[in-house]
Amino acid sequence: MNEILQWITLHQEMIYIVLLMIFVGIEVIGHVPSVLHTPLMSGANAIHGVVIIGAIIVMGKAESDNYLALSLGFLAVILGTLNVVGGFVVTDRMLEMFKKKKK
Repeated sequence: MNEILQWITLHQEMIYIVLLMIFVGIEVIGHVPSVLHTPLMSGANAIHGVVIIGAIIVMGKAESDNYLALSLGFLAVILGTLNVVGGFVVTDRMLEMFKKKKK
């Protein structure tokens, strides 16, 4: 218990920043109109390319016998790729709705 309190005391500023980010994020998302949620989410999914790069770096720096880091890195690459591709598919389908239909 003493170790946990020391860790909290040591990282107190970081904890405050994370809590502030949570409240600001909830307020920002709460005030976005419903019509804009899908384009914002599909764009946010494309940002997960950063997750893919980070996972590749983790896998590259991991020891060959560190199966936990390798498997978590591989899982992050797969899930990040699915999220990026899904974001582009949703965006493409959304843009198709605004095209004029051919007669």
